[in-house]
Amino acid sequence: MSSVNDDYAELVLSVVEQIPPGQVATYGDIAEIVGRGGPRQVGHVMAQFGGGVPWWRVVRADGRPARSLEERGLRLLKADKTPLKGDRVDLAQARLRIDEAVNLDIPLRDAP
Repeated sequence: MSSVNDDYAELVLSVVEQIPPGQVATYGDIAEIVGRGGPRQVGHVMAQFGGGVPWWRVVRADGRPARSLEERGLRLLKADKTPLKGDRVDLAQARLRIDEAVNLDIPLRDAP
């Protein structure tokens, strides 16, 4: 992996590590917080390197956990006391607000 990809993965994982129990962010939210890439790039990072962070707190735009990990993700979300509506996170209650994300301790990216 190139250093740019390593840097991107580090940023994504740093944000995910800081999502508090009971809250979630979508793949798109993470991309917005990091300031580059998109939901697919975040998903790729999570699939490759997300095992060491609270991956279940990153959900699809419809509030569902990652496709291949839905059952396990829902169990972990319930353990976190995350508000759910059936098999989805209640994003209106549990979504990390972008204005809260400003306070996250993420490494500053280099200016272009």
